[in-house]
Amino acid sequence: MRVISGEFRGRKLEQIEGIEIRPTSDRVKESLFNILGTRLIDCAFLDLFAGTGGIGIEAYSRGAARVVFIDESANSIKILKKNLDKLNISDKVEVFNTDYINAINKLSNENKKFDVIFIDPPYLKGFEKNALVHISESGMLTDNGIIVVEHDLTDKMPEISGKLKLTRQNKYSKTMLSFYSLT
Repeated sequence: MRVISGEFRGRKLEQIEGIEIRPTSDRVKESLFNILGTRLIDCAFLDLFAGTGGIGIEAYSRGAARVVFIDESANSIKILKKNLDKLNISDKVEVFNTDYINAINKLSNENKKFDVIFIDPPYLKGFEKNALVHISESGMLTDNGIIVVEHDLTDKMPEISGKLKLTRQNKYSKTMLSFYSLT
């Protein structure tokens, strides 16, 4: 796993060996960030189900002003922190080792707002749909913000989830990116 572009372009990142997590492929990551484009500059970015941090680190590398990483796995957080230390940005980002519902509640209670929220949970478990509901209710997405959900191609995403509307979908082999914004 490597950083594709920006300040840390070409830097290799640590990852967990085995099947515990499924990192976003370079092809999907590059497409995602091409779609987001200049929206990343000075944005607040939430990497929900962050794993070892590849997506959030890419966002920071491309100009995000604030990045928050959330993951429930202690092993993932350990590797994520190694990656942040390696890039010397540990003090410039926030990391929470907790489940996504507690994280959404905590960030919402602190009135934290995000321009881009990336959701990449384990596939086919329904976490992404539940996260959309909680985020919609939380008010943590800025008015012009966007949510991107990475999910299995066979997992049907809702057209509407609370105050969120599906605006775009991109297919990459067996992976789909679904984009949501406020209605």
